[in-house]
Amino acid sequence: MEFFCYHRDRPGSLSLRDEMLERHWGYMDQYAEEMIARGPTLADDAETPTGSVHIVDLPDSAAARAFAFDEPTYQAGVYRDVMLRRWHNALGRTMWEFPGGPTEGDRYLVLGLGGGPTAEADLDALPPERDELIAYGPLLSDDGARWLGTAALLRAPDPKTARAVLTPDRYAHIEVHAWTFGGRR
Repeated sequence: MEFFCYHRDRPGSLSLRDEMLERHWGYMDQYAEEMIARGPTLADDAETPTGSVHIVDLPDSAAARAFAFDEPTYQAGVYRDVMLRRWHNALGRTMWEFPGGPTEGDRYLVLGLGGGPTAEADLDALPPERDELIAYGPLLSDDGARWLGTAALLRAPDPKTARAVLTPDRYAHIEVHAWTFGGRR
């Protein structure tokens, strides 16, 4: 089962985050084989972390909750909240398999938050312009039966272009965050 996990930083926690970085990476290294994508979201300066995204393939919801809430920087109080949702890897690859590589161009996390039923075919529906997609898939309820939104990691020239990957009328709210490849892998 694939899960999308987004830890959002607590205001004023940057020094603690920096102090915990090696412990965070060590913890995540334990999940290297299960990792689909990972990396920090960034403030407007494109340097200051604001959160941490991890997309992982784990056995079940209990394992996903343990992954998210046993994480050392979460335990230390770096994060203000956690979004943990079932996810479906519509691209069927990891970020390391993205043909565009890990460094060229600006990268974004786009979250479309919605709700309601969706057709099974929609779970695998990809935007027409998919060459810049690094990771893409629906956010699902715990049992996987209900569509709750979409999470995408992509390369784009600017936030407005990144936002356009999601059809606005399908979502109650769309967030766009600067993001970059993370970890040591």
